[in-house]
Amino acid sequence: MVKMTYVEASRLAVQEAMTADETVWCVGEDLGRGSVFGQYLGLQAEFGKDRVVDTPISEAAIMGAAFGAAMVGTRPIVEMRFSDFALCATDELVNQIAKARFMFGGQSRAPMVIRKPIGLWRSSAAQHSQSLESWYVHIPGLVVLCPSTPQDNYSMMKAAIACDDPVVYLEHKNIWGLEGEVDTSLEVEIGAASRRREGDDVTIVSWSNTANLSVEAAETLAGQGISAEVIDLRALWPWDKQMVLDSVRKTGRLVVAHEAVAVGGFGAEVVATVAEHGEALKGPVRRLGAPRSLVAYAPNLEDKMRVTVDMIVTAAKETLGK
Repeated sequence: MVKMTYVEASRLAVQEAMTADETVWCVGEDLGRGSVFGQYLGLQAEFGKDRVVDTPISEAAIMGAAFGAAMVGTRPIVEMRFSDFALCATDELVNQIAKARFMFGGQSRAPMVIRKPIGLWRSSAAQHSQSLESWYVHIPGLVVLCPSTPQDNYSMMKAAIACDDPVVYLEHKNIWGLEGEVDTSLEVEIGAASRRREGDDVTIVSWSNTANLSVEAAETLAGQGISAEVIDLRALWPWDKQMVLDSVRKTGRLVVAHEAVAVGGFGAEVVATVAEHGEALKGPVRRLGAPRSLVAYAPNLEDKMRVTVDMIVTAAKETLGK
């Protein structure tokens, strides 16, 4: 076990993958200086400019070039800097990369990791603060991952690089400095959720940084005599329906919390799946997400978009009629 930050964990995973497999390489803007958040610090010096490639400012060109390289046998890690910027390359991702294996009858594939940092981050305003995970879950052919801890950002990055399908890899910008213990021998299966806390009274389902807030909320609830189970989905596609259903069957209550806009968010998919399986609920379902509004630059207005620990605690108590 080694203590490291969220960003250090992903960087180590990339470094080890590049060392083990010469077909793994990185491409994006300013990677030579480490990129925006330091995800690639030192990698260009170690592996050279042919494997850690700096590009012009053209997301479509970056994504398209990486796709072509993936089609002929390499495993590119594509850095989009912000999930918002990646929208400039949506056609390449949605109409080409996601459909390649299907449209070529399995004769070709696109083993790519497309890194799209998401989430609210220190007054970054409307064009740099979005969480768009539900968009990519909607697209057949894409794997969608949302690591919330340093351990997951290490193990899930390793799994993403090894995956033979394109992986949309969504790291939260506000937790690059989050520290935690990392076991470099621990492997994870894509699609397996993590039970972050055991509980009997209410199930809280979340992912990304909101999963960390959910753990804090569960600790607060424990101090009030309420036992909350926290499930961190980690992967939104494929996602661990069985763990969620088993937990709700045990607790009879459900809270789903995420930072993305609640309208059309993946939380609705979780709630609908529970309903479709006919799970008997003892109280009302609570679904927490951002209002359908643009993110303001001003901190006081930005805070109106946040799902907080207190909100999760209140929602959990409401399912219990408290």
